[in-house]
Amino acid sequence: MSEQPRTVQAEPVVRPMYSADQIAARVREMGLEVARDLGGSQPVFVGVLKGACVFQCDLARATPAEVELDFLSVSSYGAGTVSSGSARLLHDLRSDIRGRHVVLCEGVVDSGLTVSFILDLLRARGPASIRVATLLDKVPCRKVQVPVDYAGWRIGSEFVVGYGLDANERYRNLPYVGVLEEAS
Repeated sequence: MSEQPRTVQAEPVVRPMYSADQIAARVREMGLEVARDLGGSQPVFVGVLKGACVFQCDLARATPAEVELDFLSVSSYGAGTVSSGSARLLHDLRSDIRGRHVVLCEGVVDSGLTVSFILDLLRARGPASIRVATLLDKVPCRKVQVPVDYAGWRIGSEFVVGYGLDANERYRNLPYVGVLEEAS
């Protein structure tokens, strides 16, 4: 009895897009922009778990102001690489944001559906203001228009990983952002 040859699936390749040094420099600039715009207030930085956690923490450290951190979790991707088109809240804030300035931190804004869902949720709680900060803004993927007040970079429709961003929970720990490509 002969054994059938196994088909070996090639691992995807991550092509670097932004280095750790480039990210650090841009996030420092964004932190100064946030501090300038919020002029002495103590904002709440709301991070969208899990993809924004690295960006949120780095942005908070780069902002020369007192900041509070809080988190929420919303699902819109599942195990795929394309947004499902609907969002659902998995974990809510612990902070009362009524009357507070909020900076919503996202790793990537693409379709805008998740950010729109979160903005509606947050606005209903009466904050003084909400600003959106994202490391990567995928404008070509937008299905609904959402405000993006601070963007590290505007990119195309590439699927990106690293610096907290994942593909099915992989690659979050990469210190850079890269494009996930099928192996050739």
